[in-house]
Amino acid sequence: MTTTIAAWLHDIDPFAIRISGAFGIRWYGLSYALGFYLGWVALRFLQKRGAAIIPRERVTDAIIYAAFGAVVGGRLGYVLFYQPSLLWMFESSPPFWGVFMLNHGGMASHGGMIGVIIAGYLVSRGLKNEQGQRVGAVSPFHVFDLYALIAPFGLFLGRLANFVNGELLGKVVAQPGEDAPWWAVRFPQEIYSGHDIGLRTEAQDIQLESLINNYRLPDQPPTMGLEMLIEKVQSGSAEAAQQIEPLISARHPSQLYQALAEGVVLGLIIWIVARKPHRPGVIMALFLICYGVMRIATEFVRLPDPGISGLAGLSRGQLLSTGMIIAGAAILLWTRSRNASPVGGWATGAEVSASAPHDH
Repeated sequence: MTTTIAAWLHDIDPFAIRISGAFGIRWYGLSYALGFYLGWVALRFLQKRGAAIIPRERVTDAIIYAAFGAVVGGRLGYVLFYQPSLLWMFESSPPFWGVFMLNHGGMASHGGMIGVIIAGYLVSRGLKNEQGQRVGAVSPFHVFDLYALIAPFGLFLGRLANFVNGELLGKVVAQPGEDAPWWAVRFPQEIYSGHDIGLRTEAQDIQLESLINNYRLPDQPPTMGLEMLIEKVQSGSAEAAQQIEPLISARHPSQLYQALAEGVVLGLIIWIVARKPHRPGVIMALFLICYGVMRIATEFVRLPDPGISGLAGLSRGQLLSTGMIIAGAAILLWTRSRNASPVGGWATGAEVSASAPHDH
């Protein structure tokens, strides 16, 4: 039963600090920075508790490798999985190549995970000291386990950043102008994304066109008027919000669902399991399985990217997540068949003293 017409109108400015025009510090970038910092703190904690078998002085290096893998893998994953046409898109102005044009699409979490796995393998080989010798080599699956434990911090913050940006929209629960549940959100960004086609009546389309024209100069394109209108909403203009709200559909806040599932729930599961020593690879396998299941479930209330086809009723993200579940199950079976000694156990391991000797 619907309860109110006043579903919240998304009015969050994506800029934490706007310097000029489209240039400034965005919440999206800050979420990445904070995610890597929290990962560093968590990895330091694991190392101190004896659950991370890497030298303490190499923790920062391990995070830098993971950050590079996540960013590069995330972008390349988006290009390869969702928009390969960017590979042959070139322009005469910076950044020249479509792969670097972050205004054309964003990042893919599945690609980021592949990048982090590659980074984990490189870290497992040991990192070079001042003499150029590799020290601190460990099982790659132990490093994968460590990265799996810190990943939920970044996943949680990344989904919150998606919500702030008004991207990766959820499915419609009420048409423009209709009553909506209190928990639904009206995203003006649906006009940008192309997910608003066919939602409004002809009269509402005419009203929206007139409204956009009111916010642009005669020689400016309609997109400029739309940008100005949304900027007014994000700057707190009650008038602009009142004008556009009846013309926007109400949707599931799917970004918040995925933040809770991939960040909080997934994080709790794997951190609880990692309390006790385990065979290398178990935490990674559990991460892949649980993430895959939760991603598939939450994608049922999230819209796929426009123009991205799925298969058998599943979105591209759900298909990739199915592969994660299969890979996780295979790794779990493989770890059970091996006679590897249990490692880790952050709740049972003895703390490593700051003065304890380290590998050099």
